[in-house]
Amino acid sequence: MKRLIASVAAIIALALPAVAPAASWNIDPDHSNVGFKVRHLMVSNVRGNFEKHSGTVEIDEKDITKSKVEVTIDTSSINTNVQKRDEHLRSADFFDVAKYPTMTFVSKKVARAGKDRLKVTGDLTLHGVTRQVVLDVEGPSKESKDPWGNIRRGATANTRINRKDFGLVWNKALESGGVVVGDEVTITLEIEMVKAQAK
Repeated sequence: MKRLIASVAAIIALALPAVAPAASWNIDPDHSNVGFKVRHLMVSNVRGNFEKHSGTVEIDEKDITKSKVEVTIDTSSINTNVQKRDEHLRSADFFDVAKYPTMTFVSKKVARAGKDRLKVTGDLTLHGVTRQVVLDVEGPSKESKDPWGNIRRGATANTRINRKDFGLVWNKALESGGVVVGDEVTITLEIEMVKAQAK
């Protein structure tokens, strides 16, 4: 009887489709972008990005809601294509990179939000302040093998924050009304990931 049960269990196991375990992915900084835009002088948007960043993503194919994300961004790597402005942004008026050299995002919850869409809730730590933010994510894409044998996936994430919530309060009033820098910042992440090799 025990042999019969074992045989049946083995047949069922072979018949069931294999479920991929959670896989780890490393963010490829050379093919990813951490960008932002903020209102300037009440008339236009200034765009910029952070050129140095790293992170890992754990994707659970069996239950995507158990996936995890961790990202670290070098605040001194800010680039708006204007050197004088970038120096001001690195100063104590804004990011104060000497005191706060990095910002981080650590996910706490992943939820489906439609076909190929997710909402990723997590803690954003910036300028010594931690606040909960929600990323609207498109993806992750299907796996693709590059010419060098690496397995890759991609995703796009967007969110908005109020910079004052993180202690970034510097501003100047305009004679015509309004201020030099808007409070709302739109953040866009274009992420390409490389599958980590199994240990």
